Amino acid sequence: METRIVFHIDFDYFYAQCEETRSPKLKSKPVCVCVFSDRGGDSGAIATANYTARKYGVKSGIPISFAKKRLEERSDAVFLPVDFDFYEEISEKAMEIMKENADIFEYVGRDEAYLDVTKRVEGDYNKASHLAQQIKNAIREKIKLSCSIGISPNKLISKIASDFQKPDGLTIVSPEKVEIFLDQLEIRAIPGIGKKTEEKLSEMKLKTIQDLKKLDVFSLNKEFGRKSGTYIYNAVRGIDTDPVKEREERIQYSKIMTLKKDSKELQFLSENILELCSQVHKVVKMNNKMFKSVGIHVVESNLTSKSKSRMLRNPTENLEELKKNTVQLLKEMLENQTSTIRRLGVRVSELSEIQGQSNITNYF
Repeated sequence: METRIVFHIDFDYFYAQCEETRSPKLKSKPVCVCVFSDRGGDSGAIATANYTARKYGVKSGIPISFAKKRLEERSDAVFLPVDFDFYEEISEKAMEIMKENADIFEYVGRDEAYLDVTKRVEGDYNKASHLAQQIKNAIREKIKLSCSIGISPNKLISKIASDFQKPDGLTIVSPEKVEIFLDQLEIRAIPGIGKKTEEKLSEMKLKTIQDLKKLDVFSLNKEFGRKSGTYIYNAVRGIDTDPVKEREERIQYSKIMTLKKDSKELQFLSENILELCSQVHKVVKMNNKMFKSVGIHVVESNLTSKSKSRMLRNPTENLEELKKNTVQLLKEMLENQTSTIRRLGVRVSELSEIQGQSNITNYF
């Protein structure tokens, strides 16, 4: 069987790094890119923080008010609103460089992609290393961004490797080094293993991937269910047969409806938005996808349009997760809503294929 050579390319603190390319003077300061809510003030959450801000405990998902407290001593801290159009533009340029250097290119999201380069480098890891460095150099020269690249025989190990030496890392795990590389890592390094799973394994006195290999597949299946158990069993051994496959960028699924009456009443709008969630979810399931971004769209009675979206912590295909987030977005939008709403829509994007690993996140 031919040994594949797969790259996982992941941009470091992508949104904040994009802002640094626009204003280079930001590089020495703590930078937080924020999703501000319509409530005003510091209401909202951190989308991305640069490494200077992370040293103070600022990370994605925490409230903006918490981040400001943690950065109190830094009078030069900068809090910027997200500018998705700008990030999309930069992402497209970076993805073009990657595509030019891949046999098969798989878009994952604005800031990450998989490349199968097996034929291009003739199965040679030395050539793969040179190619990765060329890609890093081209992205730095043309777009002024740094990225981290993991190289291995499959997508799973490459994803773990790209996170191993951030920022600006290049980690090569050739087939004979897979076991040594994985054994040293903590369990949380495996994509899809979340906090609850990690806590459960910790209670079983299992801390590292090497520890986790002591459990047989039957014990794992009993503890976590067959799909998740099998995924964990294979993952700790570096087994992943999922091929790199071409994938459309910026694909999304959405449904929009004209309401029976114009309204700004939460109860009425919630009932309709939940129905839209069910319709969108059917399409998601039919296409075997997960989503990481949830959004709502409204057209007011005066035909003004408004949108609101949020990025989830992990990709999911869970209907309840979709409903919970859309209703929350609707509540936030209605806080200062003066006009009645005529049309209502639900959108999911940042799509990915359902894989074994997703079941761990969804199981708990």
